[in-house]
Amino acid sequence: MLEQVTKVHDEMRQGEAFGDAREEPHAFSRKFYIESYGCAMNFADSEVVASILNTQGFSATRNVEEADLIFLNTCSIREKAELTVRKRLTEFKRLKKANPSMLVGVLGCMAERLKSKFLEEEKLVDLVIGPDAYRSLPALIEEAETGQKAVNVMLSRDETYADIAPVRLNSNGVNAFVSIMRGCNNMCSFCVVPFTRGRERSRDAHSIVSECTSLFNNGYREVTLLGQNVDSYYWHDETMGETVTFAILLGKVAMISPLLRVRFSTSHPKDITDEVLFTMKRHDNICKYIHLPVQSGSTRMLQLMNRTYTREWYISKVNRIRELLPGAGLSTDMITGFCTETEEDHQASLSLMEYCSYDLAYMYYYSERPGTLAARRYQDDIPLDVKKRRLQEMVDLHRTHSLLSMQKDVGKVFQVLIEGDSRKSDLHWAGRTDHNKVVVFPKEHYGLHKADYVMVHVNECTAGTLLGEIVGN
Repeated sequence: MLEQVTKVHDEMRQGEAFGDAREEPHAFSRKFYIESYGCAMNFADSEVVASILNTQGFSATRNVEEADLIFLNTCSIREKAELTVRKRLTEFKRLKKANPSMLVGVLGCMAERLKSKFLEEEKLVDLVIGPDAYRSLPALIEEAETGQKAVNVMLSRDETYADIAPVRLNSNGVNAFVSIMRGCNNMCSFCVVPFTRGRERSRDAHSIVSECTSLFNNGYREVTLLGQNVDSYYWHDETMGETVTFAILLGKVAMISPLLRVRFSTSHPKDITDEVLFTMKRHDNICKYIHLPVQSGSTRMLQLMNRTYTREWYISKVNRIRELLPGAGLSTDMITGFCTETEEDHQASLSLMEYCSYDLAYMYYYSERPGTLAARRYQDDIPLDVKKRRLQEMVDLHRTHSLLSMQKDVGKVFQVLIEGDSRKSDLHWAGRTDHNKVVVFPKEHYGLHKADYVMVHVNECTAGTLLGEIVGN
């Protein structure tokens, strides 16, 4: 579907698994290793898998060579991710030669489409498990240990893993992802997600609030509520006779504590409501930042993409956000070079970016994904060099917007949640503002720790980072 060619903002993330196992180390006799690719949902899924594996006597390791079980949690959104996964599986195949009892498996979105290739043609894996089949892991591992190829890629209409407490992998102890729903009912023509993750189903609201409460009680100070389209969250409590929409859920989580920051991702422009915006306005601890993917600024392209809104409709939604939440951070996704895109369509995307002046943008050129509506209906007819040139123009424009956005904050004071040391120096803290901007500042002598809130005066900036100093402590 999409292939990213810029590292400005959203390079594909890879995570080596290690966890906060809730039992003593001696309780585990075997070790597992997980790498996760793609979106935050995949990283959250890996934490569910880690929890299930813990119950089977597996502990997490960062050292792939000592693992008894290796999993890659895969992403089908971009071709680059698939190429990377295949390369990693080839490397693991060499490890397996030295340790024949080692099991290698593929989880997630690539499982259904590529199971035959991975299992039979290339003989790269022992297990293939789809995103709705993680509860079957114990039986599948047992089957694979007999030398059989173990597969379960069945999609579910009701699986949400609501009763499984995730093991936090690569955790900083401050921020955590909390999955509130699975699947997607939107049939965007470029997107493979409805075919790899199935239909929408919302998780029990009580279990979500309970998980967020537990995180707060364990020292976490920020949760991000996750879903392919969080605004379509809808759960009915038959016992209490209560219907919970996303706005109501957002308020319930915010009321856990004023010290718990709440974020969410992702919103579909057609579904985010005034009720959600008013809830954000009402609670100071709901971060004033919205990721609102547009994909194109051309109404013609939006129709081909089956996005179900027009350019004008999207602009009116942005105007409403800025009316109700002045100064709110806004980010987006953009695709360039989609089927039949003309220079006029491309210019429409650039002009929309000028109008919205996004704080952050994730930009890609289109690459056809097998199984999508676009692959069946349209010809991928834009030359690669044209796609790359248009993408570069988009990236260059966004760089100017990003810098301007940062420059507007110079001289202001922000509350910052400390997330850890700066990447460049352990003499500096790094954290984020309510609007999702990274702030770096000297530690000095205030006795602060991770997960503390602090007021920071911004003295200067780069295109991606605010630089400041602590005030008022």
